[in-house]
Amino acid sequence: MELNLVTEGLKFMVLGMVTVFLFLILMVVILHLQAKLINKFFPQKATSASRRTASPPGTPKKDDKAIIAAITAAITTFKNSKN
Repeated sequence: MELNLVTEGLKFMVLGMVTVFLFLILMVVILHLQAKLINKFFPQKATSASRRTASPPGTPKKDDKAIIAAITAAITTFKNSKN
């Protein structure tokens, strides 16, 4: 009788794993179809290279300077409040 329970358990395990595997395959196929449909009806606009500003790597942009100043001020204030 114990062998029968083990085989039933294995059957249920295989059935569950096959069900999950088929569901995942179905989900991947549906997501690929959805992506194709979205790209067909709502294509992404191409950005031209001339609009982009080319700056050398490591050069902070104008917006980055304000962020860097705010971070520096926050660190300085934090260090001074510890003392």
